[in-house]
Amino acid sequence: MEIERKFIIKKLPDDLGSYPSRFIEQAYLNTDPVVRIRREDDECYLTWKGRGLMVREEYNLPLNLPSYRHMRSKADGNVISKRRYRIPFGPYTIELDVFCPPFSPLVMAEVEFRDTESANAFLPPDWFGREVTQDPAYHNSNLSTAGRCPDSFFIL
Repeated sequence: MEIERKFIIKKLPDDLGSYPSRFIEQAYLNTDPVVRIRREDDECYLTWKGRGLMVREEYNLPLNLPSYRHMRSKADGNVISKRRYRIPFGPYTIELDVFCPPFSPLVMAEVEFRDTESANAFLPPDWFGREVTQDPAYHNSNLSTAGRCPDSFFIL
């Protein structure tokens, strides 16, 4: 089970380069249900995600690189590329995604929780902007098919 909240970032942390990061490339074989392939540096996965916004089922299976490349050629929509930073924040880890074109200047943060009570009680840091957990336009699968940032991203 995945329980996470998503936020648009209004200001990057000054010390962003001091946190560990990975380059991620992901593509979608299906969007309902979500079937995704992902490459994080040299690790590859096939992921199935159920329906939902803050809470949904998620299963990951390892893939080898040739299998990833084969499936990537069959993916629908745009491949999403981003740099993910892992930033400790109290008992949580903020996963900060800086998207590459055609999705830049989008920067989003995701925070995962062990239960819905923790998720609902979470107070984000002041450098977070608007919460987009309940807006399906910000799911990566929907970004992939849209091929651009959601229109609501540009509304202040």
